[in-house]
Amino acid sequence: MISFEKLASMIDHTNLKAYASDADMKKLCDEAIRYGFAMVAVNSGQSRRCSGYLKGTGIHTGAAIGFPLGQQSIAAKTFETEDAIRNGADEIDYVINITELKERNLSYVEEEMHSIVSLCREHGIVSKVIFENCYLSDEEKDLLCEIALKVGPDFIKTSTGFGTCGATLEDVKRMKRIVGDRIKVKAAGGIRTLDDALAYIEAGVSRIGTSAGVQIMKEYQERFSCE
Repeated sequence: MISFEKLASMIDHTNLKAYASDADMKKLCDEAIRYGFAMVAVNSGQSRRCSGYLKGTGIHTGAAIGFPLGQQSIAAKTFETEDAIRNGADEIDYVINITELKERNLSYVEEEMHSIVSLCREHGIVSKVIFENCYLSDEEKDLLCEIALKVGPDFIKTSTGFGTCGATLEDVKRMKRIVGDRIKVKAAGGIRTLDDALAYIEAGVSRIGTSAGVQIMKEYQERFSCE
């Protein structure tokens, strides 16, 4: 059975609401510190605020780039990434350009991925590529996995949580089947219970993005009588 600490360290504690206040961000960061979550996942404009609250704790600040539609240009996403890093973000989750993928403009998709991943690599921070699988065919998911194997991000990720559907076990298994252990997989969207989290971990994910991290950890404590 996974330990309390290990489970917490796999959770990206998330608040991407458009109306999130400073008090909401402080609460998010305090909860991440209390439970030992991997990072807080926030809109890029919150990077400075959250990195300040988390300074010296070892908890990372994750900035969502091109969120949630991914329809910005490569230059715009690259600038947003640079700006987030300057403001303290040390993990980047960016949304691919789904239109260009569906148009089979694979060179564009690869160029975009390379631009952001190489920038993250230059700064020594974690890169995650959000597929938004709910809008993709199985063939398109496979194509993205193959591009990711060429470019080498740290993670590929199922969803933003803002699409028509979040993570599915079938998608995670498909992604893992292609990338194996060469790239980590993050599941996000609709993961709200301990059983959900454990099922995705069993399927091979290394991170879970959820706004229900505290509830999941409390459920763990209740189930396993853990302080």
